[in-house]
Amino acid sequence: MTASRNKTPELGELTRFADLLKKNGLTLERDRTTTLQLNLGLLCDLACRHCHLSAGPQRTEMMDWHTMQQVIAYAERVPFQVIDITGGAPELVPDLPKLVRALAPLTPKLMLRTNLTTLAHPDKAPLLELLRQQGVVLIASFPSTNTGQLEAQRGQGVMDPSLTTLKRLNEIGYGIEGSGLELHLVANPSGAYMPSDQEQAERKFKRDMARKWGLSFNQLYLFANAPLGRFLGWLKSSDNLQDYMQKLANGFNPCTIDGLMCRNLVSVAWDGTLYDCDFNLAADLPMSGKRIHVSELDARPEQGQPIVVGEHCYACTAGSGFT
Repeated sequence: MTASRNKTPELGELTRFADLLKKNGLTLERDRTTTLQLNLGLLCDLACRHCHLSAGPQRTEMMDWHTMQQVIAYAERVPFQVIDITGGAPELVPDLPKLVRALAPLTPKLMLRTNLTTLAHPDKAPLLELLRQQGVVLIASFPSTNTGQLEAQRGQGVMDPSLTTLKRLNEIGYGIEGSGLELHLVANPSGAYMPSDQEQAERKFKRDMARKWGLSFNQLYLFANAPLGRFLGWLKSSDNLQDYMQKLANGFNPCTIDGLMCRNLVSVAWDGTLYDCDFNLAADLPMSGKRIHVSELDARPEQGQPIVVGEHCYACTAGSGFT
């Protein structure tokens, strides 16, 4: 049976996610784990309204070098097709360059998630060069080509440093066809809405980016906002929580289950605790319902192991899903 803990407040008649799976004759179980995701902590220079982790400038959670060494040792014991570094703003973690150098030879694909603004600082030039040298794939948060919409979500004055970083990335080859340096953008709706059609949005983004700023990128990914962290707080304070959750539930697509990222991913928190995904990390729902440290794992998580679920899982299974 799929394990579940309901971390979301009272939501009227909303069906629990675990019950909906059962009703549809579905189970959510782990397949072969091919992606190792590392959350380096919650320190961030921004405090975006949609952040499921409530990351921000005042947060102190951060992965130390000792834990990073334990993660590196695990990646040496168990080869992963993808290693995905996220945060917070992972660029603010002092030992990130050492971590990148250690992990790059251990995986065919090393990814770094960036909010772009941190990389705009001149002192991050050596990090940018390291990322280029190691061929690190960059996944950049850039929710809108409209300044007003983007800054309403991420904070006043954020557009200019974001564009500065994007221009610099293009200059060194990122997002340029034939360079081999991948730059992908991620966008989330600015409020309690479902994402628009991804293919249409990508065409518009590419057209707008080229016309307005002469910028290019590889792909755009649109995801629904997870009802966790700061976004959950906004949903409550704006009295949008129940309507938004019902909207996600109405959009439930059973065809997304097989391709969900949690089936192939293990997420390591800044303290080394293992989770099925970054959203479960935000909800404090450890893998298998118990706290396991990365240093305790000598193999991949077992196939067939139930994924821990909660009502936030509706965000990953609505529409085209979060794969």
